[in-house]
Amino acid sequence: MLDNVRIVLVNTSDCRNIGSAARAMKTMGLKSLVLVDPKEMPNGQAQALAAGATDVLANAKVVSTMKEAIEDCGLVVGTSARSRTLPWPMLDPRGCGKQMTIEGKEYPVALVFGRESSGLTNDELQLCHYHVAIPANPEYSSLNLAMAVQTLSYEIRMNFLEDEQAQYNKQDKSETTDSDVEDGESKYQLVEETERFYDHFESAMQGTGFIQPKHPGIIMTKVRRLFNRARPDGKELKMLRGILASVDKAVKNSK
Repeated sequence: MLDNVRIVLVNTSDCRNIGSAARAMKTMGLKSLVLVDPKEMPNGQAQALAAGATDVLANAKVVSTMKEAIEDCGLVVGTSARSRTLPWPMLDPRGCGKQMTIEGKEYPVALVFGRESSGLTNDELQLCHYHVAIPANPEYSSLNLAMAVQTLSYEIRMNFLEDEQAQYNKQDKSETTDSDVEDGESKYQLVEETERFYDHFESAMQGTGFIQPKHPGIIMTKVRRLFNRARPDGKELKMLRGILASVDKAVKNSK
């Protein structure tokens, strides 16, 4: 499961922070690191701070956008220390660790950290299913990047270990049957597929005139928040795409 947990660092300005984050990851058994458009690529300074985690640095993937970093993930949690104008589904660190442990058994999951000075943008946060905030001391809530990575990685590891122990305890008491295994179609969809749904939704609503291309407002932001909160599974997403297809057909026939 831990191999499916991906730490994503967005637009990091200081490569030393990348090295320290890699060290924090490896101490918790995580090794999948993705760097999104880093301002400074890892160098000797980063390797020095990574200590024994230089393998995590060496295997880090570098991409241009956050979308590239998460497109094959089924769960994306973004870190946010600021209150937003439009509230988003929130997890506390413990809940984040639990959710990642549950879903990380099925597909890649991503924990996304933003810029040292300003965090993630609103657009980047809208690509996440949940946001997580570390409840630090409000009088002094200064956490550097590596500290935040360490704190949340620890919660993931603790939930992983608890789950491993629970599975061991149940091993002699029960066996998994075919009926216990969920149909693959009903699992949560990866980001790439949900992004297609959002594109289709926006296109269909433009066709009906509900969304004006020149003045879209924040309708799609609210739509994303709605469906990220609902988290439709594969079958539900197919049903929604079917509804949108029928809307497309009705609009076409009316012209």
